[in-house]
Amino acid sequence: MVANANIPTLTLNNGTTIPQLGFGVFKVDPAETTRIVTDALEVGYRHIDTAAIYGNEEGVGQAIAASGIPRDELFITTKLWNDRQTDAQAAFDESLAKLGLDYVDLYLIHWPAPQNDNFVEAWKSLEKIAATGRAKAIGVSNFLVPHLEKLIANSTIVPAVNQIELHPAHQQPEVTAFAREHGIEIEAWGPLGQGKYPLFEAPEVAGAAEAHRKTPAQVVIRWHLQTGNIVFPKSNRRERMAENFDVFDFELSDAEVAAISAMEREGRVSAHPDEVN
Repeated sequence: MVANANIPTLTLNNGTTIPQLGFGVFKVDPAETTRIVTDALEVGYRHIDTAAIYGNEEGVGQAIAASGIPRDELFITTKLWNDRQTDAQAAFDESLAKLGLDYVDLYLIHWPAPQNDNFVEAWKSLEKIAATGRAKAIGVSNFLVPHLEKLIANSTIVPAVNQIELHPAHQQPEVTAFAREHGIEIEAWGPLGQGKYPLFEAPEVAGAAEAHRKTPAQVVIRWHLQTGNIVFPKSNRRERMAENFDVFDFELSDAEVAAISAMEREGRVSAHPDEVN
């Protein structure tokens, strides 16, 4: 695929390339999705991350259809919800129809839902979907190391990505280390901490923002990019989308990256993967 020239890409373990910066639509009102995604595409984003449970796949698809952007210049991700893990093929077909697409670039198991113990079965279905080319790559979301170990031991395809809650206070070092060891790229959701702790006021972030004449949000997004994460901040406001996209004209120093990385404190602010079923 061809990404926007500003956006760096990473190569997944199956050779697929993915823009490292994307746009997420978690909690975006379905009635507003087409407008918001249209704004994001006009700003320059080419990687859109949605999910069946968000209820806004149709809006994403409408924005894509109206954009006039060639399909091979876009990277579209959606996800399999927990109650469809035993019915993944049908769920995938429904998502594709809602998006109005012939294929997605990445299809993820949204949560391991370990109490149900269906994620290995679901993964085998995703492997079959990948074999048809209707998902260019497959991966998982919110998987911890034990979930990944079980999946890899019982499958033939190693996930291309693991999309996890990741921000300076909660970097999941065990999960990220396991992923790097096995060729799994890390996608960071909630990359700015969801406003649930004073991240932007932290001296490590505020100081770097002042030094580079950037906003604290831009500094944190830049930190994600420089540490190798795939990241997709979300916003309903076009000016904020543009601000989040404007992160390619500066670089944090090694000391600044290290200082932000040192903010790790196991500060999860959203649901624990073992508790979502």
